[in-house]
Amino acid sequence: GVCLTVIDFGSNYYSADLSLETLKKTGFANYQVGEKVNLEKAMLPTTRFGGHIVSGHVDGVGEIVERNQVGRAIEFWVAMPAEISKYVAEKGSITVDGISLTVNDLRKNAFKLTIVPHTSEE
Repeated sequence: GVCLTVIDFGSNYYSADLSLETLKKTGFANYQVGEKVNLEKAMLPTTRFGGHIVSGHVDGVGEIVERNQVGRAIEFWVAMPAEISKYVAEKGSITVDGISLTVNDLRKNAFKLTIVPHTSEE
C-alpha cells in the first residue's frame, strides 16, 4: 500500500505524483493502463476499523522466499531487511502491499504469513 496525495481529480479519476523512492519500493512502475488497483478512503478518527493502522509509508522491501498451499490457505515466508526485523514480532501485525496481516512465525530476517481465503478473495 502507498499513501499518495491527490493533485487532480474528476468524477471517475484522480492523479497523484509518485517519487522515485515510491517507484523503487512498490509495484507502481510495473502497472499497465487498465490494470485494477486497490483504493482506500482516508480513515477518520471516529471510524471503526479492523487490523492495525496502516500509514502507507514503506519501511522496507521484502522478498517472498517460500509459498505453500495449506488446505484453502496460502502460507508465505517473506525475507526482510535486517534493519526492520527488530520491529517485527510473532503474532504482531505487519502490512504487506497495503494489507494488514498477522505474523504467524518468525525466523531471523524472515516471517511467515498465512493468507486465508477471505483475504485472498478481497
